[in-house]
Amino acid sequence: MDLTINIIGWIGSALLVIAYWLNSRNKINAQMFSYQFLNIIGSTTLMVNTLYYGAYPSSSVNIIWLVIGFYNMSKILKV
Repeated sequence: MDLTINIIGWIGSALLVIAYWLNSRNKINAQMFSYQFLNIIGSTTLMVNTLYYGAYPSSSVNIIWLVIGFYNMSKILKV
């Protein structure tokens, strides 16, 4: 189980870094579906990882990151 949780965490880390890198290179921006999607999936997977290991401060950040992502995604999709 630990290996699976670690893989999930690494995937989340990679997705958040990819989103940031693409944004920094002006390939995507924060108002795009793809940026918010990467952030939502990345923060969700990191949240799973940090909750599993009891890293509650990091979990809190990822929960907030997730809420922000869903809020912005709803604005993009006009839901």
